[in-house]
Amino acid sequence: MTFIGAKAAILIGGRLLITLRDDRPDIPCPNMWDLPGGGREGDETPEACMIRETREEVGLDMTGVPVLWKRQFASAHHPGQMTWFFVLRLPAAAELRIRFGDEGQGWRLVTPAEYRTLPDAVPYLRERFFLWQDGETALSRPE
Repeated sequence: MTFIGAKAAILIGGRLLITLRDDRPDIPCPNMWDLPGGGREGDETPEACMIRETREEVGLDMTGVPVLWKRQFASAHHPGQMTWFFVLRLPAAAELRIRFGDEGQGWRLVTPAEYRTLPDAVPYLRERFFLWQDGETALSRPE
């Protein structure tokens, strides 16, 4: 099955980069905290889609950045379609390279603990991030 888009949870120095979606009734999850990413163009691979969208939305080039985790999910808004979710990590200094694009209202860096309780975060993206984080934590716990 083909995919229709990709999102990226980007940790920068231990904090998560989130973007505030536009407040328009014609888009899914208006005025909610989102993660960089979006729709596939042409025959892009999942990685190419994530890299292009991240560059367009927040000015960060993720080319060559190691992917900590990736997984395909059913689309929350397009039944029968699939999307990709990536987790990547950059050093704290990458914050200085963020250049917000023309989609959305702004960006923030939040700790994972803040993100967990953020009431206006896109719910399914938060669940996907914590599926990764909680899995990583569970793997590192002593028996």
